[in-house]
Amino acid sequence: MIYLVRHAHAGDKQTWPGPDDRRPLSSPGRAEAHGLLTRLATARVATIVSSPALRCRQTVAALAAQRGVPVGLDPRLGVQADLAAAMALLFTADPDQDVVLCTHGEVIERLLGALRAGGAPVNRDATWPKGSTWVLRTDGATITAADYLPPLALAVEPAY
Repeated sequence: MIYLVRHAHAGDKQTWPGPDDRRPLSSPGRAEAHGLLTRLATARVATIVSSPALRCRQTVAALAAQRGVPVGLDPRLGVQADLAAAMALLFTADPDQDVVLCTHGEVIERLLGALRAGGAPVNRDATWPKGSTWVLRTDGATITAADYLPPLALAVEPAY
């Protein structure tokens, strides 16, 4: 199964003073990232791949730490990713393993549109708010199911 995650809330990019790829998660975003631990509690995550953007890496960091899985960085999940390259990444995932891919809303919008156009069961009213997840089931060649999981914001345990 592929878990296509949109990065959690990272504040307003218009007011962020630094490079956009270094924009961190906000407090609500950290709670949404923590919510992934519950959302994906039953997933047997074998691989986690993220856009190189800090907010994406931070979104999956707690999940990676909990599962003992390193986070791979892949520019095919970057905000300016080529659609064909991002699609190829979806279909190179092992259909027998659970894979988490963390990316940006712009990429998810294009991926879901292309999947729908290719016959995947993606609703025309599909949404992808920050911190949300799309669960994509594949047989290796096609997407056979696409289910939406809304963001879940949970309190983050304080670090002592």
